[in-house]
Amino acid sequence: MATDRTDAQTEDLQQFLLFLGSALTAAGEAVNQIEEHLRRVAAAYGAPHARVSVTPTYLVVALEPGRPATLEPTGQLRGGLRLDQTAALFEVLRSAERGLLPPDRGSRQVRALVDMAPRFGRAVRVLGHAVLTVGICLVLQPTWGDLALAAVFGVLVGALKLTGARFPGIQMIMPVGAAFAVAALTFLLADTGWAHADLRAMVAPLVTFLPGAMLTMAVVEIAAAEMITGSSRLVTGTLQLLLLAFGIIGAAQTVSPPVAAPAGEAAPAALGSWAPWIGALVVGVGSYLLHSGPPGSLGWLCLVLYAGWIGQYLGGLVLGGYLSGFVGAIVLTVVAYAVERAPSGPPALVSFLPGFWLLVPGALSLIGMTEYLSRDVVRGAEDLVGAVGSMVAVALGVLCGRPLFRSLTRSIDRLRAGGTRRRPHH
Repeated sequence: MATDRTDAQTEDLQQFLLFLGSALTAAGEAVNQIEEHLRRVAAAYGAPHARVSVTPTYLVVALEPGRPATLEPTGQLRGGLRLDQTAALFEVLRSAERGLLPPDRGSRQVRALVDMAPRFGRAVRVLGHAVLTVGICLVLQPTWGDLALAAVFGVLVGALKLTGARFPGIQMIMPVGAAFAVAALTFLLADTGWAHADLRAMVAPLVTFLPGAMLTMAVVEIAAAEMITGSSRLVTGTLQLLLLAFGIIGAAQTVSPPVAAPAGEAAPAALGSWAPWIGALVVGVGSYLLHSGPPGSLGWLCLVLYAGWIGQYLGGLVLGGYLSGFVGAIVLTVVAYAVERAPSGPPALVSFLPGFWLLVPGALSLIGMTEYLSRDVVRGAEDLVGAVGSMVAVALGVLCGRPLFRSLTRSIDRLRAGGTRRRPHH
């Protein structure tokens, strides 16, 4: 019971909850889910009335009503977590929710996983960024020239991101620098006639800077009445989009953007309709290498990505473009949580966060900017509006997917329980 704990045990439990909450925040989990996880952990250790509040920069934990609360800045666990770190974190969380892990040892394990080295070296992660860039480019229906240029830009941006990660002071300006460099090079090549004016090779490497998951989680949190965190994520994600746009506009001011082709002129032939289907697989492999996916998770990751992609494709055929992301997000979320229940399946946060590269068509916002700079104002405005609408649709799909999965699992469990009761005994 809570009254049986010594002061040292109470302090250890509070510290464990604070470290768990900080790490889950760094992993990108929605704060309403974090608070639910922490309350379950507290109940497992004899504190069923614990009070938990999570914000973007700190957590507050009180084990009993009326008892002193502890505040912990989340900056102590800096930055986001890779996929292997997230998987290790959820292993600790699962043990803690069952009360199987001493709190002091749990705190040490959380700190150890935050400091753990990546599974893959720098060269492999740069290669992973190039592979991910090629996969995104395939989804955008490129030409062969676009695809080759996207691979080169993927290596360049991947090296820039890994270098910038070592210097926290320049991480905020990294999107501006990368967008400027990639856009300027693309405009120069487009002027020579080597790259087509659609400039999908420029879009693909910059997509990895787009805060699709952050913006989607912001909408989820605001819908869950977590106004402070949801608004903070929304502002941060919007700022990152503005930084990318500033880099592109700066490149356009320095290097003249390509002029749109005349209406009657044929565009270079894009790859066939098979390209996006291969692109989904390539995105999965690239995400696995870049973000150091945990062992045995590649197959599960590709399964979740294809489930979301097929759902989006079918949703587009039946309901149209705006609702295609909504359908894809529902399918992806349900499958991700179903995979989590498999014995060897990774946590849902590991498997469905890379799916935002496919489902959140933030790339359209950059394509729209490119077309606007190419003096195709109508198409640019349409793509920008479509990107915003699609992000909202994906966020609503994730929001609906979680309760839908819970309803499905409860129904299946009731059916299994009813079948067990009706089974004749011999």
